Formats: sequence, C-alpha cells, structure tokens
Amino acid sequence: MDWEKYRSSTFDELIQADGQARPAARRLVEYLGGLSGREIAERQVAADVVARVMGITFTVYSDGRNVDRTLPFDLIPRVIPRKEWEVTEAGLKQRMRALNLFIGDVYGKQQIVKDKVFPAMLLKDSVNFRPQCVGITPPLGVWAHICGSDLVRDGDGTLYALEDNLRIPSGVSYMLENRMVAKRVFPELFETSSILPVDEYPSQLYDTLAALSPRPGDAPVIALLTPGVFNSAYFEHAYLAQAMGIELVEGSDLFVADDDCTYMRTVYGPQRVDVIYRRVDDLFIDPEVFHPDSMLGVPGLIRSWRAGKVALANAPGAGVADDKVVFAYVPKMIKYYLGEDAILPNVPSFLCHDDKDLKHVLANLDKLVVKPANESGGYGMLIGPRASKEEIEKFRGLIQADPRNYMAQPTLNLSTAPIVTDEGPSPRHLDLRPFILSREDTYVTTGGLTRVAMTPGSLVVNSSQGGGAKDTWVVDTDEEGT
Repeated sequence: MDWEKYRSSTFDELIQADGQARPAARRLVEYLGGLSGREIAERQVAADVVARVMGITFTVYSDGRNVDRTLPFDLIPRVIPRKEWEVTEAGLKQRMRALNLFIGDVYGKQQIVKDKVFPAMLLKDSVNFRPQCVGITPPLGVWAHICGSDLVRDGDGTLYALEDNLRIPSGVSYMLENRMVAKRVFPELFETSSILPVDEYPSQLYDTLAALSPRPGDAPVIALLTPGVFNSAYFEHAYLAQAMGIELVEGSDLFVADDDCTYMRTVYGPQRVDVIYRRVDDLFIDPEVFHPDSMLGVPGLIRSWRAGKVALANAPGAGVADDKVVFAYVPKMIKYYLGEDAILPNVPSFLCHDDKDLKHVLANLDKLVVKPANESGGYGMLIGPRASKEEIEKFRGLIQADPRNYMAQPTLNLSTAPIVTDEGPSPRHLDLRPFILSREDTYVTTGGLTRVAMTPGSLVVNSSQGGGAKDTWVVDTDEEGT
C-alpha cells in the first residue's frame, strides 16, 4: 500500500499532516506499506467474504424493499492511543452518571426544573417523557443501563460528544464482529501489537442485566425481547442473545399473570422471567399502557415492572434524555448533579426554542447542520453547506412551525481515516460509538463502533444511508502518542 500520495484536508486518525504515521498507528501503517496493491485487494475481498459468511447484516427500509444488506467493512482499522482513550472513557462514565441522575430526577422531584437549570417547557413538550413512569425507582437507581454515545473529532483534533443514544442503542454486535473479521485478516498484527480486546462485552452485558434481577438469590432468567425478524437490527438481537446464552423472545412468547410476574411460554410450561433486555420501543412494549393495538409487546408488562417483579433494560422512559435538544444541557447536568466540569465537551449547539439561537439559525441555515430532536439514523437532517435552496427553505418552514423540535450545530470538519480503494488509500470522514453499561460501577467498551462514510466528502456515516464500518484499535504501546 502506497502512502506517498495520501493526504487529508483535516485531522486524520492515522496519518499526520506531514505524511508520517501517528505514533500509535506506526506499526500498522508500516505493515500495510509492505503489502502490494494486489495483497491489499485480496485481504479486502477476504474480509468481505468473512462478513457475508458471518451474516453481518442490517435491514434497509427506505427503498421500499426491506432488503437485508451486508454492512460494508473497510480493511484499515482506526487507531486510538490508550492514553487518549482513558480520558475519553472517564468522560463517558461521567456523562452516564449525570444522565441517569437526570432521568431519575425528572420522574421524581424534578429538582433540576425547579432550580431553573433545565427548562420546564422542554420537559413538558418532550415526546419521550412517559408520565406512566413518574414515581418509579428502578433497581440500583439506573434507568439507562445501555447507552451508545456518538463521538466526533474536529479538524483541530478535539474530540466532542455529538449525541447520546439511551432508548435502544444498536451497533455493538458490529463492533464485535468487526474485531473477529480483523483478527482473521491481520492475525500477525494481533500477535505483535498491544491491541486491547473488546470481546468481554457480552459477559459484561450479562452481568449488568443479572444484577437487576428481583430474585438475587437465584440464577436469573434473562430474555432479550425483539420485535422480530423484520426489524433492522434483528441480526444484533440474535447475536447478543446467543453470545450471552439467554432467551430470544417476541412479545407473544411472554405473558403477565395475576401475581404480576412475567412468564415465558416453554414446552415445559410457564417459566418466570426476571430480567428483560428489551429492543422494542416504549410505545409498543405494553398495549395496556401505551399503543393498545401493539402486537410487539406484552400486556401487563409495565404493571409487572412497577410491582418490582421484572426488571427492564433500558427502563421505560429513559428516552427522555435521548433527545438532541436535551443533549445540549448535559454539561449543565454534570455541573448540577456531580459538581464537576464536563471532561468531554459537547459539539456546540443552537437551540431553536431560544429566540436568540433561533434568529442565528434562520440566518445561517446554509452553514449549519440542523437536526430534529428525536430522529435517528441520520434521517430528517439538513446539512446546510450541501443543501439546495429548496431544502433550506423547506427547513426554514419546519423550524418556524415547531422551534422546540429543532437544534443546529456548526458543520464540523470531521476527522478522517483511510479506506481501501482501487486507487490506493483515500480519506473518509468517520465517527465513533462507544457503548457504556451502567450498574453499581460503569463499564465502557474499549473503543467502539467506528462508522465511516464510504462516499468521498460525505459526512453521513449511518449504515442505512450508505455508511460502512471499521475495526477500532485502542493501542497500548511505549511508542504511542497523541
């Protein structure tokens, strides 16, 4: 692989501005440099074959065909020095402590609102606030047990928090599978480099779920509740259930009895379930409480949860903090609940419910990224510098009609990393989604899921819109640097 012509117009995760490899990536870059273009192509083909054989897929709905597609995998890993990662890990743990305290507060005394640190209007108009959860204290006081926080690096090298996903975060199975593919393609590098492992996540997740059991003296019965095979993340549901050795169930497999306990239907008769890792949205998990016509949930499940007879992860209502407008207040939450400054800075944000911010956003739509509060997957966004006049005017109307539902951020010059192309290594923008497990302590994956925009210049990394993935190496070596 020829690195001579490789250059990026922004901060690159592997190659410095002078064309030299970053210290933590030096061994990888030298190794790749010793491979011919043909050898690189052969290994990329091998990686693609392994991914297909493993069944690493996601479902695309937007084209109307509901097609299962293999997640594009790029051969060249992203490299992060361990010293930098230790700071990032501390920042993620801090965010999750504050967010769980915030969720518990808004379903309790709402002190942060009374103290005017968080606007009452935002809570009142939140589409993810669940009045049915008021007054509940879940086990260990934790609401969001599993979180995927998206991080991006700007052109000056600063790592920012972009958003926190606390409803039903997905993608961790791809992180695990990416590592398995990389080990098969680069076995010699894993033998000679200090690449920190990621494969303990399923056991860490199992321990997190088991700790929630209402019957702590017994071996817990844990089930993963999936919407079914037509869900875009079904591959992940099946993968995690198998990796943890727990049951994979749909709503029809469960029922709540008169004793308020939740049971699973088995060939041997009903079996009580202690913990449910739910991958079904709030509004569909219990037709007695939410959508009455839902076929995905379990009638009485919220009653069972409120009675303390079953634990749910993530807890219903945790999505109140999974809001791109609420996101902007996380640094204030950290200061309010923990008395600390945020270790990880937020991407600067303009909130359209604020008159001053609204005026700025409307005057600069061609320069900003505008996001609706509760969309995911990269949908519903405006990337101002790449939008047409018609798209900009459409968003102007949407924002003016519902300012609470929109926020805007500057268009960052996102960092890049090289991908394999027919012309040699070429830079592409990327982000990073580490996964955080909250319990009595807090666990953070080593690195996370690196998502990469496979299209030149694109800032959209979501798999549903053509993005791919890379393995993420946190490297522990005496040569590493920042």
